[in-house]
Amino acid sequence: MDSCEFWIPVVCRTCKIIVLGDAGVGKTSLTQLYCTGHFPEKTDSTIGVDFRERVLHVGGEKIKVQLWDTAGQERFRKCMVQHYYRNVHAVVFVYDVTNVASFRSLPLWMEECQQHLLGPDVPRVLVANKADLVTLNVASTIEQARHLAEVHSMPFYLYSAKSGNREQVDAIFSKLVLQITRQRRKKTEVVRSFKLTPKVNVEEEKKEKWTCNC
Repeated sequence: MDSCEFWIPVVCRTCKIIVLGDAGVGKTSLTQLYCTGHFPEKTDSTIGVDFRERVLHVGGEKIKVQLWDTAGQERFRKCMVQHYYRNVHAVVFVYDVTNVASFRSLPLWMEECQQHLLGPDVPRVLVANKADLVTLNVASTIEQARHLAEVHSMPFYLYSAKSGNREQVDAIFSKLVLQITRQRRKKTEVVRSFKLTPKVNVEEEKKEKWTCNC
């Protein structure tokens, strides 16, 4: 008798993470470092959106991490904004520690995010990029950014994509993926418990209600 082999496909879940911030803050370098392990020596301005992927295995589950590297220029965003936020699982805000204007733009990015996301349970983090260029002149801005993250209950990371520190960039995105995975499992458990709740027999309930024990 011929032996039969059954192939069981591995379910691959998707995590969509959008990366927001002004043009030139290092979003492309950050996402490329995470997905490829290499810091790009030269990057062009993102037009519309760049899309990158990396596959992780979390708790025996295959996770496809999709990073949406969005354009910082307003002229590229108007027709794309709805696509940015569709089915988003997490958000990474990025600003340049040497560019005060990019820090001052953060509340606008957060407001846009609030308008388009489904609810407050979507995880968010704040990354202060280009830490290798920190000077005394920008130290106070970093503390303000740290405070902003604390007010909005976001983890704060001071980071330099140029340093090529793969472990730290892994921590930023992998922690988000882990949080998303836990949220999904909780929702699945709630749905399962709801389905397992025994249904009430309406007819029996009526009979019991109108029975007179005289």
